[in-house]
Amino acid sequence: MPAPVADNLVARLRNVAGQHLGMAITLALLAALCALQVLALLRAPAAWLPAAIHIAPVAGQTVVLGQPELAAPHADRQHLALRLDPRDGWMLRNLAAARQVVVVRGGDEQRLGSSTLAPGAVFQVDGARFQVGAADAGSVAFTRSGRQWRYDGATLYRDGRAQPDCPDAHLSTRAQALWNRLAPGVLTIARPLAFGGNLYCGNRLGVERVAPGAALLARSHGRLQLAPGSADGERTAVLVDGRDLRRQEAALAGATALIVGHTRFRLSNNTSTLTLAPSRQVALHAASDLKLPATVTWDWQQRQLWRGDLGPAAWMLIAAAVLCVAGTAAVSRAGGAVVASLLLLLAGAGTLLAQRAGVSPGAALPLLLGASALLLWLFLPGRLALLTAAAVLLLAAGLLVQLEMGLGAPQTTWLRYYQKSAALLAIGCGAGGLLRLWFRHAAGTGRRLHQRTIEWLLAGFALVALAGLSAQVLWGDEGGVFDLQPVELAKLALAALTAHCLALRFGWHSDAPHPADQGARWLRLVAPALLFLALLGLALVQVDDFSPLILLLVWCVAMAFSYALLARQRLLASALLLLAVLAVAAIAWLRLAGSEDLVRWGFYADRFLVWLDPAGHPHTGQQLLLGARAIGEGGWLGADWWFGLRDLGQPAGDVMRIPAVQDDFAAAFLINRHGLTGAMLLWCAQATFLGGMALAARAAWRAGFAARNFRQAWSARFRYFALCGGGAFVLGHFLLSWGTNLAIFPIMGQPMSFLSAGGSHLLFFLCPLLAFSAAGAPSLEGE
Repeated sequence: MPAPVADNLVARLRNVAGQHLGMAITLALLAALCALQVLALLRAPAAWLPAAIHIAPVAGQTVVLGQPELAAPHADRQHLALRLDPRDGWMLRNLAAARQVVVVRGGDEQRLGSSTLAPGAVFQVDGARFQVGAADAGSVAFTRSGRQWRYDGATLYRDGRAQPDCPDAHLSTRAQALWNRLAPGVLTIARPLAFGGNLYCGNRLGVERVAPGAALLARSHGRLQLAPGSADGERTAVLVDGRDLRRQEAALAGATALIVGHTRFRLSNNTSTLTLAPSRQVALHAASDLKLPATVTWDWQQRQLWRGDLGPAAWMLIAAAVLCVAGTAAVSRAGGAVVASLLLLLAGAGTLLAQRAGVSPGAALPLLLGASALLLWLFLPGRLALLTAAAVLLLAAGLLVQLEMGLGAPQTTWLRYYQKSAALLAIGCGAGGLLRLWFRHAAGTGRRLHQRTIEWLLAGFALVALAGLSAQVLWGDEGGVFDLQPVELAKLALAALTAHCLALRFGWHSDAPHPADQGARWLRLVAPALLFLALLGLALVQVDDFSPLILLLVWCVAMAFSYALLARQRLLASALLLLAVLAVAAIAWLRLAGSEDLVRWGFYADRFLVWLDPAGHPHTGQQLLLGARAIGEGGWLGADWWFGLRDLGQPAGDVMRIPAVQDDFAAAFLINRHGLTGAMLLWCAQATFLGGMALAARAAWRAGFAARNFRQAWSARFRYFALCGGGAFVLGHFLLSWGTNLAIFPIMGQPMSFLSAGGSHLLFFLCPLLAFSAAGAPSLEGE
């Protein structure tokens, strides 16, 4: 056989073997992770919860209900009092000092213990009396001792002038106060007015001999409402027209639902008996037997894991999606992939909407949905990339951990994280699959967008991200806005825009023949700087945490380093490496130096103090202490000494008490359940994913140097910088999450990519990044 023919045959055999070997290994590992999910469901013990709670008191008797009687995990031991009045029917009173009870009547919500101030009303905080002069939905004006006060939901004015900032106000608080004084009313950031204490500053109105925050006046559902404040001021009387808000009663006539401690109850009233049907967050019991007061009875029901509440139509839709995925895997045709992607997108959206409406999809349907989404991602037409295989395994591991949390927690709410992640994964994989197929079709037909069109699309993407950040500042909080995290979309937009600008930097003049054209382009390309400043401002103003600053710092260093490599600036690359080494040394120095010097710091000093001495701060250091205990119990082999296989599907115990264990401390749960051995396997998968990103970026780097025209060079360099930017954000999430769980860094709230139940992070950042990265990445095939 001639040498060229033999070499060609060997290359073909190596190509086929490499392709099938990589796919076979990935499928085997994915099947093992999905089988562990099925095994967890099979081994989950039976759990019981109340389907209905019946209350039938004796005439004239008041029934006190709390956490045990209501099966509400977040309710107080004595949370509310019910009595049957002969004239007014059922009457409800809130007994909790710091937790509210909400009565729902159609679309209106009444919070017990709060009151809307009307013109002419008199309210009283302990012995201090205030006369309301004018009041509407946007502001309230009142007087006391000759002083004129006006509060608009954001700023407190004393005799017509805004009060100065408090001496202990942080930079973020001062920035919010300045914005509220300058911005129009519709754009102001809501800040409550606190009564009590000895200071007249900011949004504090001092009241002598009254604890700070004894009463609060704040925006709630478009109205200004007065309510008792924190538990520290629970003995302070807050009266409106002589009525004590802490003793306020509400009639349940016409009410359709109650919300008590995050648990929602549907009401059914037949005069003599009140029936409450709990949903959302309901406590689970190992047996249908519980000692209850004589006036309270439960109708028990068993937790449904396999069936759920969705009808046959949902199962038929997902079954059709599974068949299309199987067909795509068998014949690898684009038509079947399009249909499978569309069906998965519809099934994921329907499951998510059903969950939002309070209809539980169970656990078997999300398991099938998540597995189908991951299989589709593997079998989409094209080469199997190394980063794609690693991402699929990381996503499967994340679903397994979230399912274990849902089955191991003593309440129903934890399973919704798994259900939501599976639904969002189906949406992301379906939409990402359609995007990948469209790019593949466009590349095959030679259809390309004009450079100006791409720039305007990126600018529009930046505007959407900025609008989302603005909405979070105006109407949201640290947890996001409208149950979303716009910062995840902003990170993706920042990575894309920066990649575009840096790609143009290396071939600017070839596509800009006139200086005026350059000026107009720079005017449009200022968007990355605006996005960066917006993210920085959000981190400083909205989030009481410095983890976004660290995340942006990691991204900045990575982008500067990638630029230095492409530009062959060795001095800059060396300086950045030295900066990284100094950062590691600074962390070690902080760990060894102790906490004496940190007491004088005014910026986030508390977090460093808790990190250095968690035992000395038992309340604020609870998360760190509980996480360390969970990791210690896990050891190398897991808490069950069988890598978590013996405890699969069983109750998780005290590890579920870690605050935000589903997000920031998901890694602590993993180590507790599967040991440090399981964590090392996860580290290997994470390192493989980052290595796949680096290989894809390297291939784009080489393509940029070999390009023959500006369009090809820009495309390759854009891909290079986008992969570096996206990989830097993922690396930052890995570093922050592992550093937080292992106490390397102070406590910082960032989810671990692929593992934590971060829905917005999965849908708005990871899935688009994976869709972009999968196209043209180095594959597991031989070349």
